[in-house]
Amino acid sequence: MKSTANHIKWIFSFLLNIILLSQVHAQGDSLDFLRSTGKIYTVVAVIVIIFIGIVMYLYRIDNKLTKLENQFKNEQ
Repeated sequence: MKSTANHIKWIFSFLLNIILLSQVHAQGDSLDFLRSTGKIYTVVAVIVIIFIGIVMYLYRIDNKLTKLENQFKNEQ
């Protein structure tokens, strides 16, 4: 359980860094074009959905591995 809390803290700090860095680098001509046409929101939404999917997948794998480790410890 403690390991999961550390993973969540790491994920949130990583996400915060990505958001802050993207704000610093988001001053290009292509982004101005995407903003003017309203497609930047679609791009951001797709990236967020993919990121959430990856996080959920990793969380599920962590839970399954924890259960397997507990079963292995109980058998010994």
